[in-house]
Amino acid sequence: MIDNIADAVQAGAGGADFARVRRIVKTDEFSSVFRLRPAQKTAHFVLYTRPNELPHGRLGVVVAKRFAPRAVTRNTIKRMTREIFRQSALLSMDCIVRLSRPVNSKDGPATTARLKRELRAEILRLFATQTRPVS
Repeated sequence: MIDNIADAVQAGAGGADFARVRRIVKTDEFSSVFRLRPAQKTAHFVLYTRPNELPHGRLGVVVAKRFAPRAVTRNTIKRMTREIFRQSALLSMDCIVRLSRPVNSKDGPATTARLKRELRAEILRLFATQTRPVS
């Protein structure tokens, strides 16, 4: 199944942008999705989903400073998540990806190639269960 989402990401199956209409920005919208049970969990992330009435999916990303103390790390996680979401073939639903465990500390480097690979694989795994079959 991860191969299907990876293929969809490679093929660029989703929208070509990440416009404001594809984002969850209001507190009410975040709250309505958070009220539901998590759809998927990985070692570091939790995915919450809720169907919406729009012709496309929307994404919200929550990366707490206590789990990723460096801004570089937080921004890298957000950027990777948005890019995978943008290129995936997601159904019409609101998705929130929340970092739930620490990924690194202030002692080591902010990001490494290994950390990026591991986090990308986890994010792909999260979205793999939420995609429509790729034809």
